[in-house]
Amino acid sequence: MTEKESKALQAKEKTEMAPSAELTRTGPVFTPAVDIFENENEITLLADMPGVKTKHLNIDLREDVLTLTGDVEPQENAGEVAVLKEYRIGRYFRKFTLSNLIDQAKIEAELRDGVLRLRLPKVEAATPRKIAVKAG
Repeated sequence: MTEKESKALQAKEKTEMAPSAELTRTGPVFTPAVDIFENENEITLLADMPGVKTKHLNIDLREDVLTLTGDVEPQENAGEVAVLKEYRIGRYFRKFTLSNLIDQAKIEAELRDGVLRLRLPKVEAATPRKIAVKAG
C-alpha cells in the first residue's frame, strides 16, 4: 500500500470524547472501535456500535468528512425492574476525512448485529490496472 493510498481514509481520533458544541444531547459520548481494511477496489470500515438500531443511526457526508452518530436507547420492558445496570446508554460519535480516492456517490452502509459496515469504493482512476501496449 502506498502512502497516498494509506491516506485515503484518515481517522480523526479521540479516545476520550468531551461533548462538543454541536452535540446538544446530554449523556456520555462513546468513540466506536473501528477496523479498516483495503483492497484494490475499495476500503471497508467496520465500526462497533452495539445497542444502536438502524433508526437511531446517522451517517453524514459533508465536505469530505464522514460523520457517524448512533444513539443507544434504554431497553425497558413493562413489569420489569432493573436489578443491575452495567450497560451504558449514550451516543456513539466518530469522524473520518475522506480523500479524493473515494467515490463518495457509491458509499454503502449496513448495520448488522451491532457492527456498522461501510463500503467505500475507490474512484476508477485510483484503481490499479494493467495498460496494454500496442506495437506501432
